[in-house]
Amino acid sequence: MKYDAVIFDMDGTILDTLEDLAAALNDALERNGLPRRTREEVRRFVGNGIRKLIERGVPAGTGASVVNKVQAAFTEYYRVHYADTTRPYGGIPELIRILRQGGCKTAVVSNKPDYGVQELCDKYFDGLFDYAVGERQGIRKKPAPDSVFEVLKRFQCPPERAVYIGDSEVDVETARNAGVACICVDWGYRDREFLAISGAENIVSDAKALLSEL
Repeated sequence: MKYDAVIFDMDGTILDTLEDLAAALNDALERNGLPRRTREEVRRFVGNGIRKLIERGVPAGTGASVVNKVQAAFTEYYRVHYADTTRPYGGIPELIRILRQGGCKTAVVSNKPDYGVQELCDKYFDGLFDYAVGERQGIRKKPAPDSVFEVLKRFQCPPERAVYIGDSEVDVETARNAGVACICVDWGYRDREFLAISGAENIVSDAKALLSEL
């Protein structure tokens, strides 16, 4: 293996969570008398954490008090329905097993709330990750490198021996800020052209191609 530590984004990289995120957002919008969003709109909104998803999902000019209500409604719904349709992308669990068999440490760094990251890792990847970090108080969200640095410190791994794998411009910037290599996947929430424009230099289209880069 080229790397000692392989760090994955979650939404759009190892898990297809879009339908459940869209359902939670639209439930929260409807409960607050606001118009629904399409699946493709939600796809574009994902990547910077739940608060930013809500701010992008509500109509322009919506006041902070309403945004807070929508976020509370989203959280209430999503805690129950976070895994209704969510599934791993094809070949990802098998890829992670191969990495671990090859001696790699594996981790997840996500802007998803930490409770969701932990529960989804347990549900779909039980025992496959050495560490997982979601959005929580006291640590800056991606593209800040804080969570990646926390993983590297825990693994006692220098940045040059680590790689970050994601599906968005946020992930490209996160890897750059942390000083680690970056591989982008185009099966998630941003297409290949957008990723290339955003500075991604290494883009793969399936788990087999991803493994060959690791």
